[in-house]
Order: sequence, then structure tokens, then C-alpha cells
Amino acid sequence: MTFENSGLFPLTAAVNEAGRLEIGGCDTVALAAEFGTPLYVYDEDTLRRMCREFVGEFASRYPDSLVAYASKAFLNPAIGRIALEEGLGLDVVSGGELALGRAIAFPPDLIYFHGNNKTLPELELALDYGVGRVVVDSFHELRMLDELAGSRGEVQDIMLRLSPGVDPHTHVHTTTGILDSKFGFSVETGHAALAIRQALTAPNLDLVGVHFHLGSPIFELEPFSIAIDTVLTFVSQFKDEGLELREFSPGGGFAIGYVREQPPPAVADYAQVIASATRGRCADLSLGTPRLVVEPGRSVVGRAGVALYSVGGTKDIPTVRRYVSLDGGMGDNIRPALYEARYEAVLASRMNESPEDTVTLVGKYCESGDVLIRDIELPTLAEGDVLAIPSSGAYAPPMSSNYNLNPRPAIVMVTDGDARLIRRRETFEDMMRTEVF
Repeated sequence: MTFENSGLFPLTAAVNEAGRLEIGGCDTVALAAEFGTPLYVYDEDTLRRMCREFVGEFASRYPDSLVAYASKAFLNPAIGRIALEEGLGLDVVSGGELALGRAIAFPPDLIYFHGNNKTLPELELALDYGVGRVVVDSFHELRMLDELAGSRGEVQDIMLRLSPGVDPHTHVHTTTGILDSKFGFSVETGHAALAIRQALTAPNLDLVGVHFHLGSPIFELEPFSIAIDTVLTFVSQFKDEGLELREFSPGGGFAIGYVREQPPPAVADYAQVIASATRGRCADLSLGTPRLVVEPGRSVVGRAGVALYSVGGTKDIPTVRRYVSLDGGMGDNIRPALYEARYEAVLASRMNESPEDTVTLVGKYCESGDVLIRDIELPTLAEGDVLAIPSSGAYAPPMSSNYNLNPRPAIVMVTDGDARLIRRRETFEDMMRTEVF
């Protein structure tokens, strides 16, 4: 039996004959029993489909394009290998993400190293591995990288991260392309112009292009076209000073659906606006046809992931609220507490039942703000029921913590009725290993 997939669940989601949620041909209640909860379930078919959709939609409109997976959304060996197999590059923002890319032999020339405060050891690691592009984010980094490359007798390809001063109208904590931001060289202040001139004259750096990132998740298309026009118009003035724009990146930030009433634009819509604006403005300004690099993260992995929780106790406050406690919470998904992110949920163990109660789903952590979903309508819940929260594939696992010394959850990948563990559940012993007694 199928159910109406609202665009929040993986593409393979269905209701099986037992009335349970099924993903990738696997019964989620059975997965919860086998692997325990909280449990994150990733659907391989959805992951691959999203990779292929991004590659296809951009390549069909802008042939010289590269889709680089923004690994901050969630990176582990299984995810990284799928991205590589599907023809994506890799956007990393730390030495740890770079080390994981290196551990799975991700081609270094397809790696873009971002970050606003890269350390000297991180830059040394990048040069050791031969990363394709270091995306420079500060004058401090510009000087440090030039000196480091020079000490090794190398010339490192770089891009500069610019801040165009365009507001994408997303949450304040995830808005990055405005003037008041820690990221990038601001066009408005003149710092971007100074950075370009310093990069062009740096003897051990080769400035191949520029990058910007407006924020995430971006549900509007117009901010991309405005920012592309702003940045390309700005950089065109440096042609006579030696700037050859070989690569151009408008970053990522593409949205996914978290709740039914706020669907995101289609990948094709993002691709059309970005490719058209880039191609048209480059032609107007005689900038040639630079390689277009886009960096989807959330929009590749978000829909593919579903979080499973087991129901614990219930607290009724007459005329006020009914709290239902789950065995996870802000330790494995801090987004609701940090960003006021909204999610939906279903009763995975009894999918065919109609909603009867309005409840607030809370976690087990010692914070009043540990609320996953406030005032959601669900069937009457009982202890041991399995709840599924869709659109959980991005940022929940990588932002997880050991708050209250709780182990982080297991993660499985499902496809064609097979489930394989891609990250085992942490143990108390794991958490004690780094402690010095």
C-alpha cells in the first residue's frame, strides 16, 4: 500500500501491508527494533536521485558546471562515496571534513576548501593532499596561504569569498551574504576590491575565480539573480588588472521542504535562474564563460534522511498542553532549538490511523527548549510507538552532541529491502576514551 508522499519523505517511502512506514523497502519499525532508537535512516535511491538531478539540471543549462556536495550538511564515508560515484565534487569546511575526504580517496582536484578561519595545520593538510581550490575568506588567510605555498615552492589555486550584501530572507543565524556577517570580503566596504588586488599580486597564489554564499535554506529565486549580477558587475572592473574569471560560484543554500505548506522551488528552477543569470551577465560584461560551481548540501541529503524515535512518557497539563517524550531530542537534532526549525512527524508503527490528539513532542535532554515539534496532531500515542520525522537528513547528525553524556545515534542506509549500518551507535565507553582519568 502506498501513501501520499508530501515531498518530505524519501522517494521510496510507502505504507506496507502491516500499516507501517517503509523506506527503501525496509519496515521502519523493524529497523527500530534491530538497530535501536533514536535511529537515522537514509534512503540510497533518494540520495542518488538528488545527485543526478542537480548534475543533470545544471549541465543541461550550463555545460561547464560542477556540482560540489556541501559536506557540512552531513558527511561520512558512505555519503562521500555516493557523491563521488554520482560525479559530484566536494565542498569541505574543516580539516576533519578534508581528512574524511582523503580517507575515501576523494579526488583532491574536485575538493573546494571553505571556512572563515582555517588554521595553519588545516592549510598544510590541504596542500599536502593537493586540494583543487582553497576558498580564501580573510586577509589573514590570504597572507598565511601565500607564505605557506611559497615555503613549499608551490602555487595554490584559490577563489575569494565575496559578500555581495544581498539578503536571502532566511533565518538570521544562517544568513551569510549580507554586510554584517563574519564570512567573506565585503563588496560594500571596499575589502573585496583590496582582496582581489592582493590575490592578483601574491606570487604563490593563482586567483581562478570568486565565490559567494547567501545563506540557507533559500526559498526565493530572486536573491540569486540579484547577487550574481552584483558580483559579476563588481569583478568585471578588474579585467584590466589581470583578473581572468575562470570559475564562478554562487554557493548553495537550496531549500527543501520541512512542512507541507512550504514547498521549495524545484532544482530545475534554481538551475534556470542561476545558469541564465551567470551566462547572460558574463556575456554582457565580456567575462567569457567561467566554470560554474554550485554547492548543494541540504538539498541533496535532507529529504533522504528520516529520524526514528520511540515514545516514552506522556505528561498532561489540562487545558494547557500534552507533552509526549521521545528518546532523542536536541542532542541528535538541535535545529528546532537553535533555528526554531519546524518539522512534521508520522506514527510509523500505525500509519493508517487518523489524528486524534494534539501533542508536543519533546526530547529527553535537561533543557526546557528541548522541543522537536510543538502542537502537532497525531493518533493517540502509546509507550513504545515508533515516530518518524522526515526531512532529517541534513545538519541533524553533524550537529549532534553528547549533551548530558548521551551517546549519538546509529545511522543506517537502506535500499531494495536491505539495511546496512553506516555509523554505529556510540557507547558510553566511546565517550570515555578521550577523557584523562
